[in-house]
Amino acid sequence: MLRSNDRQRGERRAKISDSRKDYTHKLTARLIRENQTIVVEDLAVKNMVKNPKLARAISDAAWGELVRQLEYKAKWYGRNLVKIDRWFPSSKRCGNCGHIVDKLPLNIREWDCPNCGTHHDRDINASRNILAVGHTVTVCGANIRPDRHKSKGQLRKTSNGKKQKPKS
Repeated sequence: MLRSNDRQRGERRAKISDSRKDYTHKLTARLIRENQTIVVEDLAVKNMVKNPKLARAISDAAWGELVRQLEYKAKWYGRNLVKIDRWFPSSKRCGNCGHIVDKLPLNIREWDCPNCGTHHDRDINASRNILAVGHTVTVCGANIRPDRHKSKGQLRKTSNGKKQKPKS
C-alpha cells in the first residue's frame, strides 16, 4: 500500500512539473512572437533561492527557466533579448525625475519620490525603468552601470559635487 501511495505522489509531481513546463513554453513563445524586444533583469536566481522564505515561490515561478527559454527563442525568431544588470536600481529610481532613493526595503511596496513627489508602486516603477533602460541599450548601444561600478568612460563626481570627465 505504501508503495502505491509513493507512486501516486510521484505521478502527481510529474504532472505538475509537466504542466509548469508547458505553461512556460507557451508563455515564452507568445512573448517572443508578440514583441521585437524583451527586457529582463539579470537576477541571481541561485542566490535568491538560498533565502528560505522565498525559495519555494522563486522555484515555483521557474525564473531561471523562463529566461533560458526567452534566450534561445529570441535567437530562433530573430528578436532582441536585453538583460539589465542586477545592480541597476530599478526599484529605487524615480521613473519621473530619475532620483534614486538611498534605501528601499523589500517590505515597502509603494513610495513617494522625495525629489518630485511622484507616488510609485514599487513593481510597476521598476518594470517601467527596466523597459526604458532596455530601449536605451537597444537603440543607443549604451552600457547602463550603477555609480558604484567604475568604468573608464563613466563621468565621476568631483569634491564640489559637479561631474567631470575621467582622468586619462
